[in-house]
Amino acid sequence: MSQWAEAHGSAIGRKYGLTSDHLLAVQIVLADARIVDCDDHHDGDLFWALRGAGPGNFGVVTALTFRTIRAPAATNFHLTWPFSEAGGVIEAWESWAPAAAEELAASLVIGTSAQVDEPPSVEVFGVMLGTESDTAELVDQLVGRTPSDPASAFRQHMSFRETTRYWGDRAARDRVEGDPPGWELRGYRFIKSEFFKRPLSADVIEALLENFRKDRVAGQSRELDFSPWGGGYPRVSADATAFVHRDDLFCLKHATEVDADASGAEKEAAHDWVTRSWATVHPWGTGRVFPNVPDPDLEEWGNAYYGSNLDRVVSVKAKYDPGNLFRFHESLPMA
Repeated sequence: MSQWAEAHGSAIGRKYGLTSDHLLAVQIVLADARIVDCDDHHDGDLFWALRGAGPGNFGVVTALTFRTIRAPAATNFHLTWPFSEAGGVIEAWESWAPAAAEELAASLVIGTSAQVDEPPSVEVFGVMLGTESDTAELVDQLVGRTPSDPASAFRQHMSFRETTRYWGDRAARDRVEGDPPGWELRGYRFIKSEFFKRPLSADVIEALLENFRKDRVAGQSRELDFSPWGGGYPRVSADATAFVHRDDLFCLKHATEVDADASGAEKEAAHDWVTRSWATVHPWGTGRVFPNVPDPDLEEWGNAYYGSNLDRVVSVKAKYDPGNLFRFHESLPMA
């Protein structure tokens, strides 16, 4: 999913929690062909596991029932800085975004296009479920902590429909104006991520940015995507569903992409870069990874995805798929 497309959903998440926190019931076809309708009162252990460990592990989901919320209007914002200010912007964002009001979600993305002659970008963007004046007050708190005023700033209140269209248009425009048409969809993309419970120190940030700008090559894009946690996410306890990542400060995603026609050496170089980037900050992280961003390189992937819930999700797997029909790389192990 594009960084722009994530912006609106993140704001709703910090206010209302995960989408799976609003799941009321699931219909699923199991390995033995049984059709099961599960919720908190029927096959509750399966329903528990499907909220955080569900994709492909237990069966084929055929229906989902959700508790809905009223579509909110929102103020959308987008600020940019030159790359020379990246370190200071990261430090300011770390102390501001995760602790901000739950109505606000502000991501920080540092990125390069596949064109090496284009300078890296530094962008803070997001959504505030509130008025334009409320948003200005909160965003000014960030700007007051950064080394300089942003090079550009956008802020506008919109309806839910307009907000969705705005971020969708941003994503489409970036694909057309940046890389060749369809490049983002056809390329080889390598991603590693991790949750953090503490801010990165200045020297770790410096090392992260040094690796980011070092040895750029044509045809390879790079991205550091900081997403705030907090807000409504920790209102649900870590053991209430299979999704264990509740009380972190933020998540950092390292991503790179090369064209589908890239050579094996170019693909390997992209993979090496994202691995080095992740390793630079890994000692500061929790070792936990968002299950929706699978990492085939992880050695202890069960603990990374499910943490203290691992034993329970494995037992649910053994109960509902004892023959391990639904299996793939990093699918749940058998008890």
